[in-house]
Amino acid sequence: MMNMKQAVKFLAILIMLGAGPAGCTSFGKTSPESRASMIQSVNPDPGATNDLEEKDIKLAKKVKKDIAALDEIYDVAVIAGKKEVLVAYKVKHLKRFGMKRIEKEINKKLEKNYPDEDFIVSSDYKIFIEAVELRERMKDPSFPDKKAEEQLQRIISLKKELT
Repeated sequence: MMNMKQAVKFLAILIMLGAGPAGCTSFGKTSPESRASMIQSVNPDPGATNDLEEKDIKLAKKVKKDIAALDEIYDVAVIAGKKEVLVAYKVKHLKRFGMKRIEKEINKKLEKNYPDEDFIVSSDYKIFIEAVELRERMKDPSFPDKKAEEQLQRIISLKKELT
């Protein structure tokens, strides 16, 4: 007969074996493109929460082109909202040592080229993946602009929490 200590150990092992595989199933919520973005460049199209606003789309495209031109950057996601523009980027692996310098350079470039715009800049992978997923959802014509703006604001608040 098992004593109490052995029973607790057995139960703990059983719970770990059951919970381990359950934690690996979170891919169901992400799109294939956002999963691919973790390991390779996906080059998402720039977008705007209000796709009818041509100036917002043009702004997003120009910002993406400017940031992608930097040598240290290999992937950029840009989404223009009503008030802010989210710029999420990925830095080449060996260039990650200069992250602060790169972010400062990006902010300086954006402020110089677009003084009237308010930018939220992030090199965080989580923010990048969220931006890619939002852009994917925005491609669906039935996805409302209001919902896109809410999602963008959620990503921006997540970015602010991380800093």
